[in-house]
Amino acid sequence: MRFDSQHNLDGVSRRLFLRNLSAAGVAVASLPAAALAATQQTATPAARPAGRRGFGGGADMGERQPLPSDAVIISSNENPLGPAQSALSAICTTAALGGRYHQEETMKTIAVFNEQFGLKRGYSALFPGSGGPLDLALMSNIGPDKPLVYADPSYEQGPRAADTMNAPKFPVKLTADYKHDVKAMLAAHPSPGAYYIVNPNNPTGTMTPKADILWLIKNKPKGSVVIVDEAYHHFSNDESVIDQVAADQDVIVLRTFSKIYGMAGIRAGFAVARPDLLMKFSSVAAPARSLASISITSSAGARASLQDKDLVALRRKINTDTRNDTLEFLTKKGYKIVPGSQANMFMVDVQRPGTDFKNSMLKENVAIGRSWPAMPNYVRVTVGTPDEMKKFQTAFVKCMDQTHTTMGASLYMPEQYHVPSELYRG
Repeated sequence: MRFDSQHNLDGVSRRLFLRNLSAAGVAVASLPAAALAATQQTATPAARPAGRRGFGGGADMGERQPLPSDAVIISSNENPLGPAQSALSAICTTAALGGRYHQEETMKTIAVFNEQFGLKRGYSALFPGSGGPLDLALMSNIGPDKPLVYADPSYEQGPRAADTMNAPKFPVKLTADYKHDVKAMLAAHPSPGAYYIVNPNNPTGTMTPKADILWLIKNKPKGSVVIVDEAYHHFSNDESVIDQVAADQDVIVLRTFSKIYGMAGIRAGFAVARPDLLMKFSSVAAPARSLASISITSSAGARASLQDKDLVALRRKINTDTRNDTLEFLTKKGYKIVPGSQANMFMVDVQRPGTDFKNSMLKENVAIGRSWPAMPNYVRVTVGTPDEMKKFQTAFVKCMDQTHTTMGASLYMPEQYHVPSELYRG
């Protein structure tokens, strides 16, 4: 994918950016290659294996079989409801304009987002998904002398970016109730480049109170930034920390349309930060910086979703009801879960290596999520439709009733199948 100069914050043109290159108030999310070559600083990723970012460096995706059409896919934290009707209508209408770039579509979407969150012009940037800008947020603030502090277990993109940037890693265990331990994170290193918080956390689905994050922002060392990944925030009733961006704090917030808005395959997401922090994204060297511009159809779908006033509350309730029904079933059966999920996922203890259990579930035509080294006997499960979760329950009980030895002996070769994961999503 190419890094396209069409991707800007508020319609700032390339020539205007170059004219004002020394002005910190100009906020541009991406730059043409020539301008980047002239302005790159020290955020240079280490060499990494060849392969497309979205495929985790693999080249064999086309050789793996897709899962059967009737498989229950609850492995990648997608929303089975898909885009809202309002988004679909906007996408269809806008597609007819696809013969031109129509950058004003992106500007209009940014304006709607900024108005909803009380942000000034230049404090947000729209991207095709939130994975790319998350990499840029991380990589522009960490390096060999600027470590990354993050929770364990949590979303792997943080430590993966640290590996790319040769940045020292300081994982910090979650608290006993599965929150980010912000005081331990602060004590982990005297001057990290960034603290990475996923809220709600992936994979546990648990929330870290806003007051804890505010404490970290207030007490962190000067020069460090707090990166808050709010990909799943819409599923929670807790407050966002986007207001800390509006207050000019050292905070970068990531938002996506892949989760509650059901646009995972359509790709739209926001990076929210002060203009100077967004400007730092351009210091990340290729190929890590190689992002495409967002399409006008994705932008239109995102804007329509933002303006659909009942959408978030309705989908939050659907997800909460389905999740709670499933967790009640598991609890009544005596299975151990991670309590307190406020996302479209949960974790359950399968009393054996999670990878083995995942493969056994795949044999039952149910694709569940992965395990984490910090919790190897737990698997993460995405909340699907009520019907999908009933099928999950049946398969789960059957696989739990099997002995570990029987499971291992009966497995077919799951690596021949492509099981979707949000970790490698392009």
